[in-house]
Amino acid sequence: MELPTWDSPVQFFMSCVSYVVGIGSVWRFPYLCQMHGGGGFLIPYLLMLFLEGMPLFYLELAIGQKMRQGSIGAWTAISPYLGGVGIASVVASIYLILYFNIINSWSFWYLFHSFQPVLPWSTCPYAPNGSAPLEECTVATPTQYFFYRETLNISPNIEYNGWVHPGQALCLTLAWCLTFLFFINGVQVVYITSTFPYIVLTIYLIRGLTLHGAINGIIYLFTPKMEELANPNAWINAATQIFFSLGLGFGCIIAFSSYNNYNYNFERQAVIISVVCSFTSIFSSVVTFAIYGFKATLNYENCLDRVRLLLLNTFSLAEDLISQENVLEWVEKLNSSFPLEFAEIADKVETCDLTKELDTAVEGTGLAYIVYSEAITNMPLPQIWSILYFFMLLLVGMGSMIGNVTAITTPLRDFKIFSNVREELLNGLMCVFCFLLAIGFTTPSGNYWLTIFNDYGCNFSLFFVVLMELIGVSYIYGLKRCVLYFHVLYSTSEEVRGMRRTLNRVANLISHFGAFQV
Repeated sequence: MELPTWDSPVQFFMSCVSYVVGIGSVWRFPYLCQMHGGGGFLIPYLLMLFLEGMPLFYLELAIGQKMRQGSIGAWTAISPYLGGVGIASVVASIYLILYFNIINSWSFWYLFHSFQPVLPWSTCPYAPNGSAPLEECTVATPTQYFFYRETLNISPNIEYNGWVHPGQALCLTLAWCLTFLFFINGVQVVYITSTFPYIVLTIYLIRGLTLHGAINGIIYLFTPKMEELANPNAWINAATQIFFSLGLGFGCIIAFSSYNNYNYNFERQAVIISVVCSFTSIFSSVVTFAIYGFKATLNYENCLDRVRLLLLNTFSLAEDLISQENVLEWVEKLNSSFPLEFAEIADKVETCDLTKELDTAVEGTGLAYIVYSEAITNMPLPQIWSILYFFMLLLVGMGSMIGNVTAITTPLRDFKIFSNVREELLNGLMCVFCFLLAIGFTTPSGNYWLTIFNDYGCNFSLFFVVLMELIGVSYIYGLKRCVLYFHVLYSTSEEVRGMRRTLNRVANLISHFGAFQV
């Protein structure tokens, strides 16, 4: 059976870009930057990109193109004892797509709710009697209430098993249907999912830079805390983020490159795709931290206003006497001048600190669906910004889904039992199978299970898979054979080209002789 190939190198390049530019670039990378002090995380991240990211990405491209098979078949061709590496990659991809599409269903949920005169996460809903807003919402914030109660309907703990959320189940169904439709018209979709995020991020950056206090967030991003360089967790998280960003160990890169022509020079593509992936993460972080700066500055100034109002009411001062700029000075002055009166309100005086506001990290989904949605409510025409953002989030999520499902179906087609199954049917069966398993994430305890899958489903397994890949290539396949393969593949000398033509003639003679014998 003749193996399919990409229609053009551009299609292969755009497919890889669509895969590596995922949701992790939008929320996971900015969160890690914030957790490790902005620029204190950029330094180990960029070092890990050149030390492990590019070489391993290049290695997986080489394996797929050389063997022209999926992850299971490629590693079995290297050595029958390495077939388990491919199986591990497929299992890791299954773990990932089971919970990954539920995040896309949240994007659907927010996108549908964006077509309203008033965004539902901008205000607290009222109690059934209509007398006052719900207490649960006022204790938290409207954006938190909408995410945890309206979107997830989250349970108090993982032990509580309730019925599925009907709205989320419908959105999950749409997410898997869209995933299947993307496979039918894959080429056109790949171009959209790989380019549209940059358009939206650029629009958000232009708008974000005009927000009050945005520059505070950008300065925070590029101001490294040097003590983080001595923090081993920063280096571990940087290495892990490279794995997730480039999709190493999942088998998708091997699957994509298996559709390349055997003599295709992918060296430049590997470098460019790796750089594009990291550039996108940093670019989205600039946008994110601009919004962070706006939100943190807004919270900081609101804190100053509350302290100012408290001082004015307690000490009966003229309103123009205390401003946001000098309120902290007045706190110290009144504390020293009127210690007894100030002691009565000391427990009500808040500590306003802009750096503390910027240090307040929001993890993963909280960043994408709480912080961003809260910032959107403070923008003019928030419905337009909301539609743009969540549509972009849906597209980048779908781009990653295409790659991860391909990492599963391509190795399956290497087995005889699936080799004659139509591609559309195999993709459809995989989507239905994963949808039925993923429906449990729409229950009240589903978010706890999603966290478990995200934290423990792939992290260690990816390190183990990639370690076995390195051992397999270095000590089983052999570094000398790798060097010879790339030398013959990329060399332009007449001698090597003549050697290649001679080998092709010998191979043709052997095949004709075999056919004659038969």
